[in-house]
Amino acid sequence: MRTSKAIPSAIAMASAAAAADAVTGTSTFYGGNLQGGTCLFSTYTLPSGIYGTAFSGSAWDSGANCGACLKVTGPNGNSITAMVVDQCPECDAGHLDLFQDAFNALSPSSSDPISTSYTFVECGITSPLVLHAKSGASQYWFSMQVVNANEPVSKLEVSTDGGSTWQSTTRTQYNFFENTSGFGTATVDVRVTSKSGKTITVNSVTVSSDAQVTASSNF
Repeated sequence: MRTSKAIPSAIAMASAAAAADAVTGTSTFYGGNLQGGTCLFSTYTLPSGIYGTAFSGSAWDSGANCGACLKVTGPNGNSITAMVVDQCPECDAGHLDLFQDAFNALSPSSSDPISTSYTFVECGITSPLVLHAKSGASQYWFSMQVVNANEPVSKLEVSTDGGSTWQSTTRTQYNFFENTSGFGTATVDVRVTSKSGKTITVNSVTVSSDAQVTASSNF
């Protein structure tokens, strides 16, 4: 009689791949700093079910992981979703400095560092992303961040000619995309690209100080 060989399910294969990509290390906790954290999410409130964390200074990469979500698994096998909102300068790549409520959700009886692992995941945010111009921004100094994105943002481009051409911006350590000379107009079109390559274009975005414009969708 012929025997069949079991074929791993797609879910099992995905789980195995995620485990292989997991970064292992330890987690500590601190009081948490969303509005004043290095990512400068000064106008943002974390969505329900998403905790906050400071991310490794050695893997900071000019703020490229600001807004990224991590599935953090604790010593007992339970897990939470935490968003990168701050920097831990002294932390190595495997070390997360969690907000205290996030740490307690993983290990409520511990006050010492705990063994954890994490993988990058989508945040599960379905509400639209938001573009936020920095205080002091104008047509002569462009500075804008992306807030509430479902995936990490890799770049932000600007068009002043209705999308015929796109100009790049430079991401800062504090999570704003900037052009120190500005683009010379009070409104621009903005194209945002996620880490996975998805794009969202928002038209007629005001560049004035502290302005916020909500897109029609998310990644």
